Amino acid sequence: MSPARAAVRAVKSLGPIVRRDAAGLLRALGVRLTSTVDRLSADRGTLVVANHVSWLDIPALLAVEPLRLLAKREVGDWPLIGGMARRSGTIFIERDNIRSLPVTVARLAHALRSGCSVLVFPEGTTWCGREMGVFRRAAFQAALDADAPVRPVTISYSAPIAAYVGDDTLVASLARVARAGGLRVRVTAHPLVHGADRRELAAAARRSIDA
Repeated sequence: MSPARAAVRAVKSLGPIVRRDAAGLLRALGVRLTSTVDRLSADRGTLVVANHVSWLDIPALLAVEPLRLLAKREVGDWPLIGGMARRSGTIFIERDNIRSLPVTVARLAHALRSGCSVLVFPEGTTWCGREMGVFRRAAFQAALDADAPVRPVTISYSAPIAAYVGDDTLVASLARVARAGGLRVRVTAHPLVHGADRRELAAAARRSIDA
């Protein structure tokens, strides 16, 4: 077995553990999850793209289906979320190093070709949930290179306390969510989108998510 196939098998074998841990974290914080589907992937490696409101987006999506992540390197050091991200086979990136972008696109395309579905937040950072940022197109180029389907997903919350923006810290946000209790998060999956190039793909995904 090739090293690439062995890595894919290892990541997939941890899927049930990642899903259990993600669901357990939401329950511990009193967050109720509802989803329109039980599976976000198509029948092969799928680029799953979602709007980005909070660090809670990660366990919410992983509780629906264990996916590899594309995330900034700092996420790997976060308490609770970091371990979950590493076990899911996260592809970590240096956001401030533009020269590393071609390598990241290539790694993402390789993961998709290998049959792994990867979760990406194209906005690159969190927004308040009432509006969305510009979708960066690099991940969509990886989907084109790998001939992988693209699944848009909308994440919405019942209260604005979920938002993780500005100078907020993870510890402060964790405490705020835990104190509030009764927060609800909804994961809405949309039909696959298509486009001739990354610009069209990004625009189609953003329309689906925003709608």
